Amino acid sequence: MDIDISALPTPSYLIDERLLIKNLELLAFVKERTGCKILLAQKAFSMFSVYPLIGKYLDGVTSSGVLEARLGCEYMGKEVHTYAPAFADCEIDDVIRYSDHIVFNSFSQWGKFKNKVKNSGKPVECGLRLNPNYSEIKTELYDPCFTGSRLGITPEHFQPELLDGIDGLHFHTMCEQNSDTLARTLKVVDSAFGAYIKQMKWLNFGGGHHITRADYDMETLLRCIQSAQDAYGVQVYLEPGEAVALNTGYLVSTVLDTLENGIQLAVLDTSAACHMPDVLEMPYRPEIIGAGLPGEKAYTYRLGGPTCLAGDVIGDYSFDAPLKEGDKLIFCDMAHYTMVKNNTFNGMNLPSIALYSDTNGLQIIKRFGYEDFKSRLS
Repeated sequence: MDIDISALPTPSYLIDERLLIKNLELLAFVKERTGCKILLAQKAFSMFSVYPLIGKYLDGVTSSGVLEARLGCEYMGKEVHTYAPAFADCEIDDVIRYSDHIVFNSFSQWGKFKNKVKNSGKPVECGLRLNPNYSEIKTELYDPCFTGSRLGITPEHFQPELLDGIDGLHFHTMCEQNSDTLARTLKVVDSAFGAYIKQMKWLNFGGGHHITRADYDMETLLRCIQSAQDAYGVQVYLEPGEAVALNTGYLVSTVLDTLENGIQLAVLDTSAACHMPDVLEMPYRPEIIGAGLPGEKAYTYRLGGPTCLAGDVIGDYSFDAPLKEGDKLIFCDMAHYTMVKNNTFNGMNLPSIALYSDTNGLQIIKRFGYEDFKSRLS
């Protein structure tokens, strides 16, 4: 990383606009080659200060509820697609107000709200989420097709006689996967729902496409999109979140203390539980610039957060020199599923948010403090 972080408060999320543009250019290439539309999945990355930039390349946002829908509407101002496992009566008017597409999770939800949409006076296209009972995701927490999943309509519960007024169908069955998974998934989707897709205006492939990963098979993705559009006569949508922000950001942290308890330990001012919860949920081990695997370099430490949670452990890393108080550690790939999932457990302050661009250099976009913690409580 070629950014001077000496003046950056820690902990801080730091987004490199140059890397974000690189990802966006690749996604724009997919659009240009196929004519598909691509949306930012806000559930992965909701840094709205860069929405105007993202909107120059993508077609809009996809939202998981009314608050994300409003954010996308207000700060990107392009297409807003909204899906939730169920919408409440008290929120549906605002969902309609802020959305251009609404995807319902069941025929019962569609039946309940279709007249609301129809009589709203606003042109809103409606869709249904499919569950093809097929997924290659290994972590059940992130698998929308595991046995007993509440997400989407399975083939045995599909009711084609109720499709009047439905404009499109949506499936989301992937997580951090390559396009070979998409190709296999499309075969299952076609077998179960192909006859109904041909009646639609659009088909949404959902998210989980790791398009901006270095080893991603782009040609297979292009073929999948084009073949679906040709076979069904539909507009294809993709809604990646992680692929938009993949490898575009960092989490900068400071060593607060070092100690020993059978192994060398370091306490940081950043918390796995509060600031990068996927480290514990997936789980996974984030990379640190200049660090190696345990034992790879001369000095190995177990890194933990400043909370009282015993399991607030980031992982074991090795370094060329002993860690000391005040050392800065830079965690990689900390844009997606960080800001959107962080929390103030244990009274932890949220990391500041910073942006680097060639035009403006390093800018601190937002700092957090006591009022942000207090406002979540009562």
